[in-house]
Amino acid sequence: MAGGRGQVLRPNHRQRQIRENMATITQQNQKWLLKKFHTLCTRLNLDADMKLALLSGYGVESSKDLTNAELTELCDHLNDILNPEDAKRDKMRKRVIAAIGGWLRLIGKGDEGVDYIKSVACRAAKTENFNQITYDRLTTIYNMFLKRQKDAKAVNEVAGQIAYEARFGKKDNNLLN
Repeated sequence: MAGGRGQVLRPNHRQRQIRENMATITQQNQKWLLKKFHTLCTRLNLDADMKLALLSGYGVESSKDLTNAELTELCDHLNDILNPEDAKRDKMRKRVIAAIGGWLRLIGKGDEGVDYIKSVACRAAKTENFNQITYDRLTTIYNMFLKRQKDAKAVNEVAGQIAYEARFGKKDNNLLN
């Protein structure tokens, strides 16, 4: 492998270079998350004692001692407090994904990914971007796909009973229970 300017890198040197690049990316990400954390704290008017109380929940006294995952979690929580409507809509997006995914599994297309599920929601909402669907429209889509699941289950149960009767010539009352 060439390492720039015609150098040939040995495997150990290349691995060290990759580790160093990853460490740099992690540090840059932490720097960005720390800035976001302090910006959110400022926007929420949290004083030093309140910040310390938040951090003590993670067993640290400084935000620099948090991992990137912990910082992300904390920033998400603070953002939910600052923007409750965003949190509400995000929760409904997740419900829509679950409802459509459940319906797809019921009709035998359960191996489709999240991108496909989002595209179904976009088609239902007649929009290009899943994140641009309004809360009210998300709620409607969620309820409709739940209704489709319930209807499909009811129809499948009745169809199963009719098929049983046709095959064996008698009713099986346990099929509908």
